[in-house]
Amino acid sequence: MSGDSLRLTLDYQPPLAWDALLGFLGGRGAAGVEAVVDGRYLRTVNLAGARGWLAVSATKRVDQLAVELSPSLEPVLPLLTAKLRQLLDLEADPIAIAAVLGRDARLAPVIQATPGLRVPGGFDGFELVLRAIVGQQVTVKAATTLFSRFAAAFGEPVATPFAELKFFSPKAALIADAELQTLINLGLTQRRATSIHAVAKAYVAGQLVLEPGCDHAVELERFRAIPGIGHWTSNYVAMRALRDADAFPTGDLALCNALGGIKPKAADAAAEAWRPYRAYAALYLWRLLRIGTNTEAGG
Repeated sequence: MSGDSLRLTLDYQPPLAWDALLGFLGGRGAAGVEAVVDGRYLRTVNLAGARGWLAVSATKRVDQLAVELSPSLEPVLPLLTAKLRQLLDLEADPIAIAAVLGRDARLAPVIQATPGLRVPGGFDGFELVLRAIVGQQVTVKAATTLFSRFAAAFGEPVATPFAELKFFSPKAALIADAELQTLINLGLTQRRATSIHAVAKAYVAGQLVLEPGCDHAVELERFRAIPGIGHWTSNYVAMRALRDADAFPTGDLALCNALGGIKPKAADAAAEAWRPYRAYAALYLWRLLRIGTNTEAGG
C-alpha cells in the first residue's frame, strides 16, 4: 500500500486465535464486500455517511492488531473502531472463558489446541441477519454463494486498492423495495425470500434493531415473530450481532454431532454447564468438527 492511508492499532487480551478467526470470517464473507488475503481481513465500509475500505492484520505483538484504512473513514474512526472490536470480539477475556469451558473433557483438548478462540461478530447487524437467514439448512459454501449474490445484486459498486473488494454491503432499503421474485431468482426458496423481505422492511421501518446495546429480549422476540425465523437463527444472531456470550444455537445439528450424536434437548442440557460462555463453547465444538462439510448451522 502507498502512504495514502491511515493506520491504527487495536489492543486485546491474549491469547487470540487469529488464524481461526480469519478462517471463520473468510469462509463466510460476501465476495466483493469482504475477503481474507495473505493473513489480512479486508472489507469495504459504508458507515454513517463515510465510505472506504480497511485491512486488519496481526502484528509482532501478542496483544495488538494493526488496521490500515482509507483516509475517507477518518470522520467515523470512533464508531469504526467500536465496530471492529465487536466484529473481532476483542473485548473477550480468553483466560476466564477457558477456565470455565476447560472443565469439560470434551472441550478441553480443542481449547488447548486453539487458545483464544473468539466468537466473530457482525460489522453490520442487517448484513449478519441476512447471512444467517440464507444459511438456514444449507452448507457453509452454499450460504456464502447466496450471500455473495446479494452483494453483487444490491451492493453499490466501489473502487478500492484491493481486487477482492468491489461492493459495499447490501442495504436493507434496497432489498425491502425489491420484488420478491428478484430475491427468489438469486437462488432462495420462496419461504426464505419472504423472510428476508420481511426483515428488510422491519429494519427500514425501525421496527427491528439487532445491534449490540439493544434490548435483547424485545428485539429477539420481534425477530422470531417474522415467519421463517426460528430459535437457531435468532440465537445465532444473538451470538454474533448482539454479542451475547451466553447465546446458544438451539437445534444445531453439527453441535449435536460433536457431542456424540445426541438430540437437541440433550445438547441444550449439556450446555448448561458452559454458562455464561455457551457461545464460545459452540465455536469450540464447531472447531472440533473442523467445519468442513457441515451446514451453516455448524458455524
